[in-house]
Amino acid sequence: MKQKLLLTFILIFTIKSFSQNSKFSVEANYPIAIGDNFLGQNYNGLIDLGAKYLFSENEIINIGVSLNVGFFQNTKSGATDLNQLFDVKILPIQPRIFAEFNIPNLEKLHPQIGIGYSILIYNAEWADNREAELPADIDDNENGFNFNVGLSYDITNTLFVLAQYDFIKIGVEGGVPDSSYNTNLNILKFGIGLRI
Repeated sequence: MKQKLLLTFILIFTIKSFSQNSKFSVEANYPIAIGDNFLGQNYNGLIDLGAKYLFSENEIINIGVSLNVGFFQNTKSGATDLNQLFDVKILPIQPRIFAEFNIPNLEKLHPQIGIGYSILIYNAEWADNREAELPADIDDNENGFNFNVGLSYDITNTLFVLAQYDFIKIGVEGGVPDSSYNTNLNILKFGIGLRI
């Protein structure tokens, strides 16, 4: 009996995993910080992982929610830049709601647009491994509005490639100048996804 239940579960999962109409997908992206802002000037993106769930589907538009978590590391180190006292890592967490469009006669192409919120979590350490305490405000988190546009292309029923652009408008505090360099972040993402 257990074998039949296991076989049935595997069969249902296999059929579902080969379906283009799957409501859940995961993706792995390579993020690139661009533009004249602190992220684009000082950090390299390493990876961005995401998950999407469609809760409403029809012929023209699908509506869903997504969550992305990225990882950026500063490009300077204390040994090469005397002004850089800290090694900083940034983890952007981006929940959002999105709309994915279905184009007649171009079934494999899916433009999307999304809005949400971004939380930037900072993790700082002394660049020269000193034992002193870090300044209290060096790894404060920041957050703000997130706007996303993207385009995915289906390679198979379950596998797709995608390109995305994120604009993040964060708030600043604690004496940081309220300029576009400090508040407007731009991230390009190129990746691959899987419907499961």
